[in-house]
Amino acid sequence: MNEFGKRGSNTNLKEAVGLENLGNVYWNLTPAELVEDTILLGQGLLTDTGALAIETGEFTGRSPQDRFIVCDDQTENTVWWGNINKKFAPDAFASLFNRMKAYLTGKDVYVRDAYACADDDFRLNIRVVTELPWSNMFANNMFLRPTDEEIENFNPEWHIVCAPNFFANPELDQTRQHNFAVINFTEKMIIIGGTGYTGEIKKGIFSVLNYILPHEKNVLSMHCSANIGSNGDTAVFFGLSGTGKTTLSSDPNRRLIGDDEHGWSPNGIFNFEGGCYAKTIDLSEEKEPQIYNAIKFGAILENIGFHPNSSQPNYEDDSITQNTRVSYPIHHIDNIMVPSVGGSPKNIFFLTCDAFGVLPPISKLTKGQAMYHFISGYTAKVAGTEAGITEPQTVFSACFGAPFLPLHPTKYAEMLGEKLDNNKVNVWLVNTGWTGGSYGVGNRMSLKYTRAMITSALDGSLNDVMYTKNEVFGLAMPTTCPNVPDEILNPKNTWDDKDAFDKKANELAAEFVKNFKQFEDHANEEILNAAPKVLV
Repeated sequence: MNEFGKRGSNTNLKEAVGLENLGNVYWNLTPAELVEDTILLGQGLLTDTGALAIETGEFTGRSPQDRFIVCDDQTENTVWWGNINKKFAPDAFASLFNRMKAYLTGKDVYVRDAYACADDDFRLNIRVVTELPWSNMFANNMFLRPTDEEIENFNPEWHIVCAPNFFANPELDQTRQHNFAVINFTEKMIIIGGTGYTGEIKKGIFSVLNYILPHEKNVLSMHCSANIGSNGDTAVFFGLSGTGKTTLSSDPNRRLIGDDEHGWSPNGIFNFEGGCYAKTIDLSEEKEPQIYNAIKFGAILENIGFHPNSSQPNYEDDSITQNTRVSYPIHHIDNIMVPSVGGSPKNIFFLTCDAFGVLPPISKLTKGQAMYHFISGYTAKVAGTEAGITEPQTVFSACFGAPFLPLHPTKYAEMLGEKLDNNKVNVWLVNTGWTGGSYGVGNRMSLKYTRAMITSALDGSLNDVMYTKNEVFGLAMPTTCPNVPDEILNPKNTWDDKDAFDKKANELAAEFVKNFKQFEDHANEEILNAAPKVLV
């Protein structure tokens, strides 16, 4: 270990979070130093592209049931408590953190000064203390990176302490099991233990921002990607896993603002992050050239396999997990917006992979429909993706990011409605799923056609065409679109059996209505009136 990256001392951590009697404290090491330490400690190796490959251990994904928020005077009446936001007592937090501090006594730790939010008006300074060097490198990849001058006088507002090898005792610590991620808004701290999955660090701060920005700053926080055109027009893409969010926001003619987390303030759109965290299962240069070419020195590959007797990643290998990942700083992509900000969006896209084949490939939403579909956050799982799934299954995730919402989903939807009132924005629902029938009968929508529809929405080609209304969902469907066959724009036209289409459309509409019942008491009339009509 060389001394180039070392700054600070134990004193800084003792005063801030009570960490003392530590071993070596390595401050703000360079990626090269963190890679070196990871390899020397036997925790990773370099691939043939120079990326660092690590394994996160027992947990290869987030553990939503083990994420808690401290319930105290600040949060008791503001947080949306339930299955997503589980209460944790302040004294239990203090006790657990004291045991965590005792565990770290005498151990080396890595400290990272970073920040979130590319708009300086909303910047959140973060200090990340990690047990493992590659956890620290992940934080360097994913958060925004201060200049050397800023680090000299860095004043953190939030702290993250991450110790994957510290296990909780559920009976003693009031956790569900030995792993945990606990957010304390009063102490402005996140503690993570028992899991090496790096996404807990990233999504912990996302959850924090999803509370602070809407509740305290009147900024809409969003789980979305965003890009900007040559004429300065910003577009935002919402969508759950498998809907094409990363693919469709990666456009050679538009610069990427960010791929996952953004805020919408009066200033416009800004990225929360300084990096990307992408899935790599079945990755190829042909399908995802930006991600593929970003996997070089400075990137971290998680839980991948290798081709035999080589250091070449095998992205088809799911022997450890289907959720193989890569993190890299955003500058590993050439076509980016610097800084990661843009004006208020001109177009918003809700992406869904409708495996039932009944939603239009593109439709224009009213404000009420936009709020309704935003709260619903619909997509579908198809047969074969998980054990036991033989038919398409509906998936609803409020605001396209329910696991990370400390506030009630209608709070975010109402803020979206206000933004739509105050800005001239087109909102589109785009079905990247099935056409001509449900999964197993129809075919997946052509990516070429989906790109053409999005391009037409972005360049205004769909502003002056005729629209027809979908009778069940009430969606406005264009009757024509450049470079797209007219007959696919109305999904019913693509089905041979029209009665089967009507039946399937009613089935999906009923699922929407059933899911939305949990939000009805908090939703206004405009939102409620946008619900699909189940036809008898």
